Amino acid sequence: METYVQNALFILFQLCFIVQLYYLISRHTRLAGYKPGEEPPPQVLIPVSVIISARNEAQNLQENLPAILEQNYPDFEVVVINDCSYDRSDEVLEELEKQYSHLKVVTITEHDRFKTGKKFALTLGIKASKNEYLLFTDADCRPASENWISRMMANFSNGVEIVLGYSPYTKRRGFLNAFTRFETVKTAINYFSSALTGDPYMGIGRNLAYTKTLFFSAKGFASHMHVLSGDDDLFVNQHATSSNTAVELNPETFVYTEAKTTFKAWFRQKKRHMGVGKLYKNQHRRMISFDALSGFIFYILLILFVILRYEPVLALGLCVFRMILQLAIYNRIFKKLEAKSLFWYFPLFDLIYYMYLTVFGVIGTFLKTKQWK
Repeated sequence: METYVQNALFILFQLCFIVQLYYLISRHTRLAGYKPGEEPPPQVLIPVSVIISARNEAQNLQENLPAILEQNYPDFEVVVINDCSYDRSDEVLEELEKQYSHLKVVTITEHDRFKTGKKFALTLGIKASKNEYLLFTDADCRPASENWISRMMANFSNGVEIVLGYSPYTKRRGFLNAFTRFETVKTAINYFSSALTGDPYMGIGRNLAYTKTLFFSAKGFASHMHVLSGDDDLFVNQHATSSNTAVELNPETFVYTEAKTTFKAWFRQKKRHMGVGKLYKNQHRRMISFDALSGFIFYILLILFVILRYEPVLALGLCVFRMILQLAIYNRIFKKLEAKSLFWYFPLFDLIYYMYLTVFGVIGTFLKTKQWK
């Protein structure tokens, strides 16, 4: 009986190994081979509205908003929704309005019986915007260059309605910062690879663009307004297709933000993000689940076989083979995403990543988030 169980578990281990190879070879190689445009984009004359929802972000608005308002682009406005802030946000925005005529502020006031959320704020901002093309980011974000808008807008041609950008975290010292940046890279590998294979399933609201026509034809966030998160990934999941979605990965378009500095804040953020995964399309839930579970089971069984000394050489051999293949493929991706400093942490962080992904996936299934900020 014991031998039968061991053989069954080893077969499961090999199946997980095969599933992991499938994701690496069939999907992630697409991103590794993708070449972002290096030449300056052609002159684009598409008027665009940059939409930012901010709640109690006075300091971030003061530090980051000028970098957005001073973009090298001929025709754009910046719409900031001051969402029930009780800090100095109104004062900061009032001063910036005096300096920049293309800044528009939409103010939402708190109501005792009517609680607002980010989706409501964004909807008001979109309605207040004057342009067809919308580019989204957050108050705590800062574009890597003054060409962020121009490069993102250059993708709107040939029926494209959604452009997926990349938003990494700023490099700081400490384990939490390093792992948060690693997890962001892994998430980006998954959704950019999927988009490049013709199956886009999510985007990040810190760097995302789409058309106003698409937003209103899809009735905005109506189908998931009851969920506080998901203004970015759920919208993309429901409306992105192989023909209407483009990827933009030139480093000039990266939008940087600060990672959480405490485990409590990080846990709250991740719990909120993971909670929307259950609302993805069935095919995308299966895809994400197979990757997470196969990676988790692969590592758990590997540790078990080594401890029990059951085919330890073969088990470690498969692990080393997978790791070498990962490093070969991810070396180019990490350079592309400007995360080379994380590359040598890969063996340890990859193990932690699959453990964390499975745990938070379970947590997100049962817990609900009651506020967005």
